[in-house]
Order: sequence, then C-alpha cells, then structure tokens
Amino acid sequence: MKNILVPTDFSENSINALKYARELYSDISCNFYVLYVGTILDQNKDVGNPIDLENDEGPNTKDQLIDLVDETRNQNTTIGHHFYALHEYGFFVPTIKKYVEGHRIDLIVMGTKGASGLKEKVVGSHAGDVITKIQCNTLVIPNKAPIKKPIEIAFPSDFNMFYSHPILRSMTELLELGNGSLRIMNVVQNGDELTTEQEANKEFLLDFLEVSFPNRYSVHSLSNQSVKSAIQCFVESRDVDMMVMVAKNLNFIQQILFDSLVEQISFHTKIPFFVIHK
Repeated sequence: MKNILVPTDFSENSINALKYARELYSDISCNFYVLYVGTILDQNKDVGNPIDLENDEGPNTKDQLIDLVDETRNQNTTIGHHFYALHEYGFFVPTIKKYVEGHRIDLIVMGTKGASGLKEKVVGSHAGDVITKIQCNTLVIPNKAPIKKPIEIAFPSDFNMFYSHPILRSMTELLELGNGSLRIMNVVQNGDELTTEQEANKEFLLDFLEVSFPNRYSVHSLSNQSVKSAIQCFVESRDVDMMVMVAKNLNFIQQILFDSLVEQISFHTKIPFFVIHK
C-alpha cells in the first residue's frame, strides 16, 4: 500500500494535482491523504468569528475539505484507492513534515502554485519549500499538465552523483507505472568532457538500465547551450510527459526551477516534475 500526501488549498491547480495522482497510481493500492494547512485567519473563520462571517458567506475550510474528499471518493473507480481528509492550522512546512513522518508518506503530490502563487514564477513558495526542505519524494504538477501516465520521461543529469539504490528504486517505480522510457540528457558546455568520476557514475546508471529496462532508455548529449535552453529544446522535440530530478543536486534544480520565469521556461506550464529525495 502506497501512502500519498496531497496538500490542497482548493485552487484549480491543487485539485488537478489530486486528479493526476489518482490516474498515475490507478493500478496501485494507495492511501491518499488530502491535507489542508490553514492560517490563523482561516481558524478565525472556521470557528465562526462573526466579523469574518459577515464578509464571507462561503463554506469554511473544514467543510470544503470534506466536500473535496467526498467528491473525489465518489468519482474514483479504483478499488484499492482510499481517501482521507486532514485539516490543521499552523505553519506549512512543519505541518507537512509531521504528516510525512506520522503517516509514513512515500510521496507528496502537489500543484506548482496555489491560489496565491505569483503568476510570473515557475514554482510557488510552498512547492519550493517542500522540494528543498522536506526529505520525501515529491511530484509537482503544473495546472496545464495532461492527466495521463508518463511514457516519455526526461532525466537531465550532469552525472556528478552516484546513483544509489534508493534513487534507482524510485526511478524503477516510476518507469513501471506507465511502461515508460527514460531519456537521459546531459548538457555539455564549452566543449567540456566528463571527468573520470562522472564517467563512472554514468556507466553505473546505464548498466542498471540495460539490465532492468533494455530498449527503454537512451542518452542524449547537448552542447553549447544554457541548461535551461537545452532542456526546453529537448522537452519540446521529444514530446516529454514528465521530468525527473534528484534533490541532492539542489544547485542543478535551482538553475532549472527557482531562478526561472514562466516566459523563459515555458515547458513547466505543462510538464510535471518528479524530485527524488534519497
């Protein structure tokens, strides 16, 4: 049984992330924990503060969460899927950490940005905090991502890390979900060659893939481009369905996501990215 945590703020993006998770794991038994983390302002409204209610006639967040989970449960057609509502007031990251540990969460699935996300940024603050501060595999879903299992999976890598068993296990699980293929891409700048250590890491990864997924992987080297431009070109030319990154390489992730604007890295309006924390 896989335990999946889905933070929500009832935005369209967060609801689409829940739908994507259901489809992605449609063949696997899962517990989906749908979590709303409220602020003190939410708490005032939810307990019936007359001042707040005077200006807000909508349902409180507890009712919204229950309605969302009930609706999701009614729409679900997978026998092995179970849905649970979690509601708490507090700070976002500590609350996420508490439930990751307490419910033995295997994966966090969330939207790129919530209702209050800055439109010009690729990744909102909550998604960015989860990726960088919480040691749990995280799948981040843009609002325009098609709800389907990934077939073409891009893995940008500079081969600067050893691919440990937990990393390879996460890749294996992902590839098995939709019978997908892994497209490894490496950006070579200014004619640089891989170091001895990079070559060893690359060889180890390819040996594993050849044994585990023969004919379902390929390696692509792109030169004389910035990392972001190279990935943009590669994703568009290969019709990529998902991108995978390893959280240990935070500098690399920061180049791709956190230092980027939407108009400069447009593929992230529709391509989910899976961040491995191991």
